[in-house]
Amino acid sequence: MHIRSDGARPQIDPSAQVAPSAVISGDVHVGPRCRIGHGAVLVAEGGPVRLGADCVVMDTAVIRGVPGQHMALGDRVLVGPRAYLVGCTVEEDVFLATGATVFNGARIGAGSQVRINGLVHLRSVLPPQSMVPIGWVAVGDPVQILPASEHEAIWAVQKTLDFPGYVFGQPRPVPGESMMPALMPRYAAALRRRHAEDEIL
Repeated sequence: MHIRSDGARPQIDPSAQVAPSAVISGDVHVGPRCRIGHGAVLVAEGGPVRLGADCVVMDTAVIRGVPGQHMALGDRVLVGPRAYLVGCTVEEDVFLATGATVFNGARIGAGSQVRINGLVHLRSVLPPQSMVPIGWVAVGDPVQILPASEHEAIWAVQKTLDFPGYVFGQPRPVPGESMMPALMPRYAAALRRRHAEDEIL
């Protein structure tokens, strides 16, 4: 399904192949000879999405562009099933395995691998030819690659990256308080406005 959203329609190279159950919405450019699998979602929600040549986005992967953060894949990138990428830059020849997650403002260097259920946190920079092992977390710049069991070490870096401020413009609440009552009505309203005039093409 192709959707005109926020005044923009998807641009898909004639040599690319998109499964009929994939959703491509808004300012999304799919490059030459790409393949987009069943159930994949590529959506520009305030930021563009750009795929280079010969990329494969497998079934049920999600790729999102968001305000202020260009979402880009270089040439010859594989995005595995159930992967989730938002507002990040992935250079050429990168392998993102099943369930890989790459957050806002992150950069994946050329030739790198993020293995099954690996995560690259927001604003983190993975140098070229790096590898995030199965289920591990890459966090920071310079990056630290840590097992998920090292929560305190991950949090020590993650906290300084300021997820609520960087992604939502929301100050981090004091311990014991939730940011959700202030954040969610504003975020839900913004998404409703952005998609109010969507048109299936």
